Amino acid sequence: MSESPPSADLRTDEPHPARVYDFYLGGKDHYAADREFGQRILSICPQLRPLARANRRFLARSAALLAREHGIRQFLDLGTGLPTSPNLHEVAQGVAPESRVVYVDNDPIVLVHARALLTSRPEGATAYIDSDVVDIDRILEQATRTLDFSRPVAVSALALFHFLPDPQPAELLAHLRERLVPGSFLTISHVLPALQEVADAYQGTMGLGTLRDKDEITALFGGFELLDPGLADPHHWRPELNPAEQGSGAEIENLGACGVARKPGA
Repeated sequence: MSESPPSADLRTDEPHPARVYDFYLGGKDHYAADREFGQRILSICPQLRPLARANRRFLARSAALLAREHGIRQFLDLGTGLPTSPNLHEVAQGVAPESRVVYVDNDPIVLVHARALLTSRPEGATAYIDSDVVDIDRILEQATRTLDFSRPVAVSALALFHFLPDPQPAELLAHLRERLVPGSFLTISHVLPALQEVADAYQGTMGLGTLRDKDEITALFGGFELLDPGLADPHHWRPELNPAEQGSGAEIENLGACGVARKPGA
C-alpha cells in the first residue's frame, strides 16, 4: 500500500473516487481514508469488488477485440482513472504496437500517476489530456495532436457516466458521435439502479450522479450499432475471448452493464 507523501497536496486524508476504485481493484495507490471508505462500501455491497474487477477485464477484452478483429489503431479513453495494469495502451499495443492512445482525466491524482506510468511503445504513442470530460470540444482539439479523426477511433468511457448527471452524458456523446467517422467505436460501462444504496453512500462523500437502467444506457450509444452480445454485464461480455476468466459471475449480475458499438456506414 502506498503511504509515502505524494509530490503534490492530493488530500490523502479524504477518500477519493479514483483511489477507492484502486482499492477495489487490489491496487497499491490508495491511503487509509480510501480503504476505510472502501471497506464501508463493501460492507453495504461486497459484490462491488468483483464488479470493479470484471469491469477492468472487460476493458482488456474489448480493446483487444477492437485492435485484433476490427483493425482499430486509435483509442480515446475518457475518465481514465488511476493506471492499473493492464492499461488500455498495453492491451492495444500488445496486439498492434503502432496503436495510438489518448487518456483524458482532470484529476490531479490521476495526472501525477499517468505522466509517470502511461508510456508508449516506440512504434506507437500515448498522450494525456488534463480536461473535464464534459469539455469535449477542448478534448477533441487536443486529441488531434495524437489521433487522426479522419480515420476510425475507438472511444471508451468506463465507469464514468454514472458520475455525471443528465443531460451531460447524452450531450457530450452526441457531439462526439458527430466527429467520429464510420467504422469508429464507442465502449461504455455503467452501474445499474440495483446499486442505489451504494450511490446514496457515495453522495454523502464523493458524489455519484445518476444511476441509469439498461434502456437508458443503450440510448447513450445513439445511432451506433451494438456488437454481440449487445448490452451485458461485464462478466458476460464475450468471456470466451479470455477462457481463463470464465465463470458464473452470478454475484454481479444486474449490478452493471457494458457494451461496444460501431458507427455504421463504413
